[in-house]
Amino acid sequence: MANGLSIRVLSKLDSPTVHPFAQPTKKIHESQDVSTFLTSKAYTDIMTWILQLNRSMFPLKLPDNTTQAWTINSDAIQYSAPVRHLQRLLLKLEDIIQEVPPDAGPRRFGNISFRRWCEVVDSRASDLLKECLPAELLQQGSSEEGGPTAETELKAYLMGSWGSGQRLDYGTGHELSFLAFLGGIWKLNGFPQAEPGVEERAIVIGVVHPYLDLIRKLIKTYNLEPAGSHGVWGLDDHSFAPYIFGSAQFSPAISESDLTPEEGSLLNAPDPGGVAKANIVERERQTNLYFAAIGFIYDVKRGPFWEHSPMLFDISGIRAGWGKINKGMVKMYNAEVLSKFPVVQHFPFGSLFSWDRDPNAIPPPSTVHTTSGPQARPVAPDQGMPSVAAARPMPGAGTQAPWAKSGSAAQPPPTGATAAPWAGTRKEGAPFSSTDTSTRGLPIIPDTSRMPPGAMAPTRAPWASAQPTQPSTRSNDEVHTKAPWAK
Repeated sequence: MANGLSIRVLSKLDSPTVHPFAQPTKKIHESQDVSTFLTSKAYTDIMTWILQLNRSMFPLKLPDNTTQAWTINSDAIQYSAPVRHLQRLLLKLEDIIQEVPPDAGPRRFGNISFRRWCEVVDSRASDLLKECLPAELLQQGSSEEGGPTAETELKAYLMGSWGSGQRLDYGTGHELSFLAFLGGIWKLNGFPQAEPGVEERAIVIGVVHPYLDLIRKLIKTYNLEPAGSHGVWGLDDHSFAPYIFGSAQFSPAISESDLTPEEGSLLNAPDPGGVAKANIVERERQTNLYFAAIGFIYDVKRGPFWEHSPMLFDISGIRAGWGKINKGMVKMYNAEVLSKFPVVQHFPFGSLFSWDRDPNAIPPPSTVHTTSGPQARPVAPDQGMPSVAAARPMPGAGTQAPWAKSGSAAQPPPTGATAAPWAGTRKEGAPFSSTDTSTRGLPIIPDTSRMPPGAMAPTRAPWASAQPTQPSTRSNDEVHTKAPWAK
């Protein structure tokens, strides 16, 4: 507790040596199970962990009234031994790409060699874990020969972090598995004790960023398909975490006693509209996770940015600063990743991330986000038990851009991707300073940077509000436009 501010971090095991570990298993089989997940201990722990990492990336107010920002390869960030061991793990995984080169010849959907890469990683996973984590940490758990240990659970999340060798794809569900892998190490006391934010910061810059670099290399090498992507109306084909942590890097500076800012930007932070300018992206991707993710989009996609990435382009029009973008990214992560059946259906639950109900959880409302998967069918008179639809529902007519005229085209389906929920609340023409960190006029709220949220209302689809507008005729080098739902 600092000056009355409630600080919550991911809890660690008190006595891991006697903790009953379990083999992580699939629990989400149909869309109704997502609602159960959103009231589970696993959901609370995942959100706590993400918010904990997120807060650590906000610039820091120093005692001499200067500000310390956290950038990629920053000398101000010191890496602990566990972080360096995890970095070596990622380098070893990258080396396996050289052992398993992609098959020659054109392929539209993934390169079959990725399956072999996954098989090699699986065969070496236990040895790789032993090289980067202490044996006493990995062997915590069952006293029975062959019983589940801490390694059993960590290995499940590590192997879920690289994409599907069967489907030759990668998406935010796999990214979630890697965040759970790191959160599991934290819960097992695998990272050293430090001042709040110090080790978390090293984890984001020293482990999460290299992980994302490895993933991008895998995607380009093996031509991996997006997993669970919303296509043009998704935030990103493959990742979400860099947009959360990267927007925090540009948000206003805070001290330990400050609430997480909900608007404003770091002094001299680039304008969000810079995502549509290739020269700015190339410059900022060297130091910032948000722009590094944007830079990868430039590497793999062609054409106007507003055309292939309309969601990110809309967000670039937000005038209230990176603090508001960060707040919205956290909300969107909850709605578009943790609340979507196609994304979380493969997440396994053990003891570190438990399926058990969180006694403090608030039941979430039934929304399109939790009903976008297979539904349980009623029992037919001549059948002995109900069945579950085996496949994802087929999408309806293609989603139109929010500015497209309706004409005779079908209306977009209600299950389309959500739009940025935080855009369009500020009156047009109101002055804004990039250094303004005030929250005047906002209600007093608990510190959302350390406390996991309850059930969040889903964000709106981009076509759900105002009348569609005409597409912008400006070039990509001009300033950004407003989000399509902005008043």
